[in-house]
Amino acid sequence: MNPQPGEIWLADLGIAAKSRPVVIVSRYDPNPPRALVIYVPLTTQHRESTYEVILPKLPFLNHDSVANVQGLGSLPKVRLERRLGKLPESVMDRIKHALSFVLSLEVENIR
Repeated sequence: MNPQPGEIWLADLGIAAKSRPVVIVSRYDPNPPRALVIYVPLTTQHRESTYEVILPKLPFLNHDSVANVQGLGSLPKVRLERRLGKLPESVMDRIKHALSFVLSLEVENIR
């Protein structure tokens, strides 16, 4: 299993005994030191926050959803249950921008 950035997976987050959709935001690494992925959870609760990225209507999601970048987390790859689909690159760009905001990163100043 090699989850790629921008893919949406159903994952066991250990919450309320049900799986949740997440978008993979960690970079692809064919030889990672640990079998972990970094993810942003998806939710249907849109609070019109700067920490959310509205997703377009996607055929593999049953509801209108947002990516909640404030919920950034990591989990072992074995907790990924199945791949649902992939986000358009333009949406991933918006998620990356929101992550730079939530983490207070100024990418152009990093050397």
